[in-house]
Amino acid sequence: MDGTQLLACHDKIRPYIHRTPVLTSRLINDFVGAEVFFKCENFQRMGAYKMRGATHAILKLSPEQKALGVVTHSSGNFAQALSLAAQILGVKAHIVMPTTAPEVKKNGVKEYGGIIYECEPTLEARNAMAGEIQKKTGATFLHPSNDINVILGQGTAALELLEDYPNLNTIFVPVGGGGLIAGTAIAATAMGKNCQVIGTEPFEVDDAYRSLKSGKIESNPTTNTIADGLKTQLGSNTLPVILKHVKTIVRVEEEEIIAAMRLIWERMKIIVEPSSAVALAGLYKDRDKYKGQKIGIIISGGNVDLGNLPF
Repeated sequence: MDGTQLLACHDKIRPYIHRTPVLTSRLINDFVGAEVFFKCENFQRMGAYKMRGATHAILKLSPEQKALGVVTHSSGNFAQALSLAAQILGVKAHIVMPTTAPEVKKNGVKEYGGIIYECEPTLEARNAMAGEIQKKTGATFLHPSNDINVILGQGTAALELLEDYPNLNTIFVPVGGGGLIAGTAIAATAMGKNCQVIGTEPFEVDDAYRSLKSGKIESNPTTNTIADGLKTQLGSNTLPVILKHVKTIVRVEEEEIIAAMRLIWERMKIIVEPSSAVALAGLYKDRDKYKGQKIGIIISGGNVDLGNLPF
């Protein structure tokens, strides 16, 4: 995966996605002592950056594959993204979701025409059910983060950010399955000017932090975090990109995530989900290291259950 592939991907998906805005906050700039530019993928179609990767992955399928449909497993945002992209492109979408997935995200899948299959909230259960559906229907399995075409699609958010602000020193990204940070790292390498990419994740699901240290895919024994979009783990395609291009992953506490989420809601007047707030929490925690820099933050999504807010 390289910059040429990333640019080709962007051209391919451009008619189907929004070019999301980049917002700033003078107050947040003052808090961190740097210029911070928020790439607001909460304004993306279906409310998250995952629309980019889902669209690209379906567009790369053959006509025969499209006719048989697609299947994935997801706690919410990729589920919605694949459902909407499939609806737009005339493809059937089978979606495996854990029983613990937020209702707002389940409702989004239904509204976009996805067929939901609920399973136990473990990676093993997700994979098993997706495999069964694949055998029964012939649908193509699209991994929510480890598929190469998905990774390239997710990287187009950072590509757009760097087109608008080419002199960024650092981009902070939340890490779950690693598709966004891997795509962002490819974009920063191809488009940036010595732009480093910093991953951020909760202490409760710090598998990427440990994977960066061990050089192999680590798992999480528990997933007790408010950041529901980050409960998965890295994959065989995302880890090598991270090992090559990412030097640092910052871990944050649950209270720090909630504080960052509240700050964005109150000061920027935009809705972001907890997983998105992890990136700002990571920057704020280590803000002394980035004084005077130009910082990009990928706001990954805004699909929040308004009946279950943490504040």
